[in-house]
Formats: sequence, structure tokens, C-alpha cells
Amino acid sequence: MKPKVQKLRNGLKILKIPYKDTKAVTVLVLLKVGSRNETPDVNGVSHFVEHLMFKGTPRRPNTQVISQELDRIGADYNAFTGKDQTGYYIKAKANKIDFCLDMLSDMLFNSKFDPVEIDRERGVILEEMHMYEDAPMMYAGELLEEQMFGKNHPLGRLTIGPKKVIKEVSREKIVEYKESFYVPNNMIVVVSGKLDKDTNKKIRKYFANGFKKKTLPAMKKFTDKQKSKKILLKYKDTEQVHVAMGVHGYSYNHKDLHAQILLSVIMGGNMSSRLFINIRERQGLAYFIRADDAIYEDTGGFIVQAGIDKKRIYKALEAIMEELSDVAKNGVSKKELKKAQDYLAGRVALDLEDSSSMASWYGKQELLMKKLETPEEKLREYRQVTEADIKRVAKNLFQTNRFNLTIIGPFKDKKKFNKILKIKDR
Repeated sequence: MKPKVQKLRNGLKILKIPYKDTKAVTVLVLLKVGSRNETPDVNGVSHFVEHLMFKGTPRRPNTQVISQELDRIGADYNAFTGKDQTGYYIKAKANKIDFCLDMLSDMLFNSKFDPVEIDRERGVILEEMHMYEDAPMMYAGELLEEQMFGKNHPLGRLTIGPKKVIKEVSREKIVEYKESFYVPNNMIVVVSGKLDKDTNKKIRKYFANGFKKKTLPAMKKFTDKQKSKKILLKYKDTEQVHVAMGVHGYSYNHKDLHAQILLSVIMGGNMSSRLFINIRERQGLAYFIRADDAIYEDTGGFIVQAGIDKKRIYKALEAIMEELSDVAKNGVSKKELKKAQDYLAGRVALDLEDSSSMASWYGKQELLMKKLETPEEKLREYRQVTEADIKRVAKNLFQTNRFNLTIIGPFKDKKKFNKILKIKDR
């Protein structure tokens, strides 16, 4: 059954998702804030704030106290920051729901932002940056979005931020940013699992009293103005070249998003996809290859990533472009489409096995989408996509002048890559 959204006077939204076949409860707090809300002088602060939420409150003065309390009940807990959302969750035994709500509200509203802890955490985040830079598979994707959305738009900036900001941003700026977005009317509390009749009362106790709504800073929307292909070569002396290739795609609420997602499954979403079979298995041109979607409120992207032997980079890219050209020209078969639809149905069933998955499913929809849909409703929409829809979307997305290419490897000359990066026989 679809959960109902409840809205308190202070703007806080509540989602309760009863889940009978469990003895656990998940409390997930989602905030509509991420790196796309940042200006250049505070780029990376959304992620910085997330780290600092675990550093102590007046009642729980340091990280050790917080982690000991959580570990004492065997809780699963963590947090995450993206470009358009930040989330904090605790999953524990159902009779610990009071504790989960108390802990999260204390962290979110009462964290101390101790100057000593802030300076210590700068070093932690700088090391996290080094980890990303040393993992080209992840870093190539970040650089591709920087290229696609542009450094002058928040979506084009790295979520973790530049080193200069992390080293120099003041406590005052961090706190000011946090207080601008960590307000009830920018927040959803999702409680999923084995719920009791007092769940509503408990949420109100920890998230309603004393917390008032505020006017939120405006979000800068993205307008796609790309008219020619773009290539970024990040020189690194490696044997394996890391490639990220993308075109602008559809937003969360676009009518063709379901077709785009099915297209990405068909092209590179699993081990029986076109790119995996033809590029890796048959030709042995890539160690890994996949297609995926980057989706936001007002825009999106279709992305292909691959790890390729540097000696075979040109042949591999030509083969990838052949596959994209073919689907744009000839579309997909009925059998391929059904296989992709069945795959998504299976993934949804597996992904929604527990209370934390259900909390994320509904919470994210309420945060970023125009309507709540059950898994059954969502899968019904995927089933309605036709072969003609896939072909139309592929032709619309895969246009030569719309491509962006990022390569991390031992290359400096763009000329040959520029020749390869084109859709043929349109």
C-alpha cells in the first residue's frame, strides 16, 4: 500500500512505511541539499557538514560517545551526500525507534561544530579526495559531469569540493550554510519497518517542537546549451585507460525517463547487455564496461564508462560508437526490451527486501519527484515502454554534437578521439 505523506506545521514531511515481515526499523532523514546548492566559495560544504554531524552535541560530546551508543544496540548507521540530497539513517531493532529518532534529531539540530573537530576533519576529507583521484573509475565519472554541466553551474562542480575550499572555509561559513538548509521544511523523516501505534507521536516529539520553518535559498536550475562535442584528456601514466562518455538526458519527471533507463539497461546495464557482450566478451577490448543514468530534477545524462587497455583505446571507442550508432538507427528488438523490463522487475524485487530499502525508495521520490509510486506502479510504467519509444529516445540522445568524452590515461592529443566521437549513418 502506498504511504501517505504527512506535513507538520513547521513544514516537516513524515513518511511511515509499515513492513510486517521484519523485526527492525529504519529511520531515514533526507534533506534537499547537496553540492548543487553551493556557491564556489563553499563548494564541498554539504559533504563537509555531513561529516561534522557525527562529531558531537552537548548531550553526546564527541564521536566516540555517538558511535558507542549506536554500537551498543547493534545499529547499522551511515550518511551520504550527493549533488541534490543528503541523508542520514539508523537501522536497529524495532523497539529502539525512540533512540533512533532521538539520536538523529540531536545530531541534525544540535551538533557543536567544534573548531578543533572541523580542522581535524579537513585532513580526513583531503585524504578522501586523494582516494578518489587514485581511483580513476570513480574520478572519470565526476570529471565527465564537470564537463557536461560546466564549472560555472553547481551540477558541474565536484561534490567533495576543491582542496582550497576544504582547507580554508571558515567555521562561520560552514555553520551559516548548515543553518540555511537544515530546517524542517527542507526535511523528510521516513520511518520504515515494524512500526507501533505511537510512531507519529514519537516523530513529533523529536522533530516538531521548537523547530521552525525558514525561507530556503533558491536553487540554480540547469539549461542545456551544448551545441558541439567536448573532449577532456586528463593525463596519467597508466596501462589501463578510464573512459567516461556521456550525453545530456532526462530529468526525474520527464515523460521519456523510463525509456532512457531501459535503453541504458539494454546497452550496458548487465552482463548480457550489448556493450558488455560485444565490446568485452566478443572483442576483448575492455576490462569493464557499463551504461548508466545520471538523473536530477531538471536534467540528466546517459553515461558509458569503460576500462580499456591503452594500446586498444581507439579500436574500443570505435566499437562503442558503432553500438550507439546502431541502436539510434535500428532500435532494439521486442525480445531485448522484454529482457530489460524483466531485469528491472527482478532488481526492484531484490532491492526492496528490507526496511532501509523501502525507506529510500519512498523518501527519494517525495524529496525529488512529483508523485509517489509503489514498485508495482513504477514497473507498470516500464512495461508500457515500446520498441518505438526506445528508438526515438536513442535517436534524440545520441547525436554527434551532443557527446562529451573524458579520458584518464597517457594521452594529450584530442584529434583522433575527435574523429572517432561521432554517430554514423543517421
